[in-house]
Amino acid sequence: MNLRRVALSLLAPALLLPAAPRGTRAELVLPRVSPKAGMTQTIGTTDLAVSYSRPGVKGRAIWGGLVPYDKSWRTGANEATTFTTTTDILVAGQKLAAGTYSFFTIPATNEWAVIFSRQKDLWGAFDYDPGQDALRVTATPDTTRPHQEWMWLGFDDLTPSSCNLVLRWQRLQLAIPIAVDVNANVLASCRAEVAAAKSDDWRTPYRAAGWCFDNSAGLDEAATWLEKSLAVQPVHANLSLKARWQWKDGKKAEAIATAKKAVEAGKASKDKVDTSATEKLLADWSAQK
Repeated sequence: MNLRRVALSLLAPALLLPAAPRGTRAELVLPRVSPKAGMTQTIGTTDLAVSYSRPGVKGRAIWGGLVPYDKSWRTGANEATTFTTTTDILVAGQKLAAGTYSFFTIPATNEWAVIFSRQKDLWGAFDYDPGQDALRVTATPDTTRPHQEWMWLGFDDLTPSSCNLVLRWQRLQLAIPIAVDVNANVLASCRAEVAAAKSDDWRTPYRAAGWCFDNSAGLDEAATWLEKSLAVQPVHANLSLKARWQWKDGKKAEAIATAKKAVEAGKASKDKVDTSATEKLLADWSAQK
């Protein structure tokens, strides 16, 4: 076999690859001493997120030592920590608008300052500018907690409409309360979606009305959404909701009549509709009439 042909055949695949631009090299990636971390938490329909780097204690004196008192701190390592909220929220009772912020603290022996800054893409707190603060609140640390070797920042103490943004490191815990107006956010979303719904869409106004009924929110407005759904197409789902609404309003005879229509609509539907829950309600209501 011709050795030149063999050599060319081996080189051919490599010749088809694009040549790397001169002077460019892949960046060498090495482990960080303080690894990246992050956490996302949803409250209602609001997404909260923190992104930071986690330093370790490693036998060092942290508070008043590695992290000085009365000086701005990135609340982590490497790049400045960031905090994001997708809707307006209350932090320690004060409004913080939706957005992404650099998150700083100023540790002290008693009361800490907690800062949400409009500054972006900072390394540490070296260029922190108090004039760019979007919000500054205070929080009191608890220094009696079990030892936490690697700094942790995230969300804890959840309720359906609130949580705490919590820092834990060494034996310290700092909790910053966050509250979300879930009903206001969902109602705003419902209004937008119902307004944008297609003329033959009975589901969107039905779902919006159902959420409001179940959560006792915006009931007058939600009643109009239910009527809109029924006007598009009366089906088992929206008729059942109408019956429940009437019963809640004390209109027992109307509720029973509407529930019967709901069961009939469900059984007549080409879809496999489970009417058992409505039939149970109907039996219970009829017994109470």
